[in-house]
Amino acid sequence: MHFTSFCRLLGLVLCSNALIVYVALDSLRLAVVMTLACSLLLQACYFGRVLFLIWQSSSRARGTRHRGQHADSYRKARVPVV
Repeated sequence: MHFTSFCRLLGLVLCSNALIVYVALDSLRLAVVMTLACSLLLQACYFGRVLFLIWQSSSRARGTRHRGQHADSYRKARVPVV
């Protein structure tokens, strides 16, 4: 997803949240507070997802590195058949 699409989608979610809260509760102050809370929650989830992807990527790289070292040691230990 492109960054501009992400920003537009995030803005749409926040605006629709503000509108829904304002219509439901008829309070501009509560609409602003709830929209800020929604914004913080979305940012925390995004940050957590990025951390998870980094952790997953590093664990995959670590796993392939170990398998590669194991295969190399196996090749070195083999005795050539004559």
